[in-house]
Amino acid sequence: MPHSVSLIHTIAAALGLALALGFLATRLRLPALVGYLLAGVAIGPFTPGFVADAAMASQLAEIGVMLLMFGVGLHFSLGDLLAVRKIAVPGAVVQMMVATALGTALATWWGWSLGGALVLGLSLSVASTVVLLRALETLGILDSYTGRIAVGWLVVEDLAMVLVLVLLPPLAGWLGSSAGAELDAAQLGRTVGWTLLQVGGFVALMLLVGRRLFPWVLWQVARTGSRELFTLCVVAAAVGIAFGSAALFGVSFALGAFFAGMVMRESEFAHRAAHESLPLRDAFAVLFFVSVGMLFNPAVLWERPLQVLAVVAIIMVGKTLAAAALVLAFRYPLNTALTVSASLAQIGEFSFILVALGATLGLLPPEGASLVLAGALISMALNPLLFHAIAPLQDWLRARSAWARRLEQRDDPLAELPMSTDSRYLARQVVLVGYGRVGRRVASALAAHDIPFVVAEQNRELVESLRAEGIAAVFGDAVEPAVLIQAHIARAAMLVIATPDSLNVRQIIATAVTLNPAIETVVRSHSEDEARRLVQECDGAVVFLAEDALAQLMSHHVLERSRARQARSTGPAPLHGPV
Repeated sequence: MPHSVSLIHTIAAALGLALALGFLATRLRLPALVGYLLAGVAIGPFTPGFVADAAMASQLAEIGVMLLMFGVGLHFSLGDLLAVRKIAVPGAVVQMMVATALGTALATWWGWSLGGALVLGLSLSVASTVVLLRALETLGILDSYTGRIAVGWLVVEDLAMVLVLVLLPPLAGWLGSSAGAELDAAQLGRTVGWTLLQVGGFVALMLLVGRRLFPWVLWQVARTGSRELFTLCVVAAAVGIAFGSAALFGVSFALGAFFAGMVMRESEFAHRAAHESLPLRDAFAVLFFVSVGMLFNPAVLWERPLQVLAVVAIIMVGKTLAAAALVLAFRYPLNTALTVSASLAQIGEFSFILVALGATLGLLPPEGASLVLAGALISMALNPLLFHAIAPLQDWLRARSAWARRLEQRDDPLAELPMSTDSRYLARQVVLVGYGRVGRRVASALAAHDIPFVVAEQNRELVESLRAEGIAAVFGDAVEPAVLIQAHIARAAMLVIATPDSLNVRQIIATAVTLNPAIETVVRSHSEDEARRLVQECDGAVVFLAEDALAQLMSHHVLERSRARQARSTGPAPLHGPV
């Protein structure tokens, strides 16, 4: 069969069967992801019938990973990564150490060599960025602060795995592999130094040159007015930079595409670039899940059931509990801890790469790859269910556990305004939810016109810095009534919701109206349809514009409404009337 026909057969079989089984899964109230994975099992080499080209499917899946990570970079700036560094960096490192220790101890108990046990533990410690992004996008929380913590956490994990993949070959001889060279301290030092130099050079090149060059290129292509050229430019940038980063700097495709998206974000066409690449991202992401299913041998489920259960337990229980404990230790809310821990309760692409390398170096026993793939398949299939279980679990914990209630009502100095807060902030003020790009502009406009406001923000470090500047700020998720109460919403004249997360807008407004029936609301919106629905459902003033103009218009609107409120105000009685 000609190679081109094999490519067509692989794509047709993968997408067609994924569509059928994905549709069936949704009708059975299961995540569509389960259907995609089963489609891969059906066309894989371990089941009867048609067998697709696994190597070709894997390469197509790599394109999906590139495009998906490129899209994440378009929404995730360096500032977002730095904003969560205090929790993402130590959290990812400690959680990887815990999962690696659990996997290594388990494999050692099975009688594996130190090298094989370490490879197994490391492969279970890193989560799949593709699975995480799909779950966060489905829930609509990718742009929320919790979503940024989860994505930043996985970026740190990916960076750590790049170093592991480079260091494993020179360490293989010491770890018990006959295929690896003996450990040489000088060679190891040179390898580590060269790796750090390559990664640092790539990051520096992207931040210093790429963030100026690539937005300029995108602008030049956009000036032609050709939609086809614009889409081609976006895809070429994502795939080309990802490949170039791997070929020249030894950086993974995923990380290369991620940084490409980050520098492209500097362009005013970033939103359009994300929109144009969305169909391709979705199609190739499906191929990624199908390719994972093709690697799975179902026989391992009945040949080694206890070992499979142990691997799944480390992935979905050990990692989850470790991550939740770490997030709570940083004094973040219970919902954030549950969401981040659910995000990490799976393994993916880096695990497969590490397993393949471990097998090549003679470290991993033959059953090791099957166990890791079984754990990946089961955890990927069950991971969306964990996200859906967060809200019921949180409600159950509140009702049954005094400890859980104390977690949300604990004595956190940032969760309430200090006693020394100026009294002018606590009467007829503006409650500003979110202090991102839009929130900062709104706050600057309010401060310039001496209009008091209180900020409600989920970023602890940001709340600390605001208080250091003398700005009234309270830490927490505005969905929780306690946060709005601490912002003195009952005495506020206006509520401004400036967060990019539109999922919980209705609940925030409902809580605010319950506590203050006369309050006016101004809500950030991303589309005309969404703005229309919010106006109908929330009776608020909804602003819809492109990102750069949005903050300016929103600031102007808030100022005008605040001035009108002050002009009409004759006393402390509540003000009435729709926006």
